[in-house]
Amino acid sequence: MSTATPTTPAVSGYVPAPGEAPRPKRLGPILLTTLTWIIGLIFVAPLFFMLLVSFHKNQTATLNTPGLFDPLSMEGYARFFGSTTGQSTWPYIINSLIASVVSTLLVVAISIPTAYALSVRPVKKWTDVMFFFLSTKFLPVAAALVPLFVIANNIGMLNNIWFLVILYTAMNLPIAVWMMRSFLADIPPALFEAASLDGAGLVKTLVRVIMPIATPGIASTSLICFIFSWNELLLAQLLTSSVDAQTLPVFLPSLFDPRNPFLATMSAASIMISLPVLIAGFAAQDKLVQGLSLGAVK
Repeated sequence: MSTATPTTPAVSGYVPAPGEAPRPKRLGPILLTTLTWIIGLIFVAPLFFMLLVSFHKNQTATLNTPGLFDPLSMEGYARFFGSTTGQSTWPYIINSLIASVVSTLLVVAISIPTAYALSVRPVKKWTDVMFFFLSTKFLPVAAALVPLFVIANNIGMLNNIWFLVILYTAMNLPIAVWMMRSFLADIPPALFEAASLDGAGLVKTLVRVIMPIATPGIASTSLICFIFSWNELLLAQLLTSSVDAQTLPVFLPSLFDPRNPFLATMSAASIMISLPVLIAGFAAQDKLVQGLSLGAVK
């Protein structure tokens, strides 16, 4: 008759010997996980509160804090989409999508070959080139408002969504080049040498070799550029004056009405404006985590 020796699960890779008492679990990882959840909930709590307020009437949300079991209302969302005010929001949504998506695509299309020239096939004095890209971010945007307004006025591009596309592309390009260069610098040089030996040119190397490997980096760079363009207010407010080119961040302050309650409407508008960024972030979550962690461990 054989007797089976009871086994205990391994803790952190440690397997106790027969007859040896298992080591107690350390409290450090548990406390760290608990603290991380608490900090995460603190940061997310305002978003959940804003979501709760958006599903109540303006009068209720202004006079007291809405409760979970208070009657719900879609008044804020109806006012945001213009069902009760007669002012349609869709032109602003379309303008924001055009400015953000097109500028992000242009930034990615320009930054990949630029980063390739600065990392895989470095040009002479490439450090000076990188410093030049970085130096373009030294000047605050507010300091360039008057020259940009004069230029737009002289070339007839005021109140033009495509002028915003050009500005957003120039605004995000230095950040994208720095990010893409760090991603491409981590790709083993042997892959590029093998592609060169196989007779692959620059375009084929970019499409067949770099794009599949650098997908996480491209995803994270694209998302960051999209967020910056989507949330930009200063340039859009100065250079646009009508619904033909105004974006959602410019439209949002128009919902502020000190004569009437507006808290639920503002909360609904904030949720709807944040929704595309949240959807893009969740859709590219795995690629985003991989891209932001590239180059962290050597």
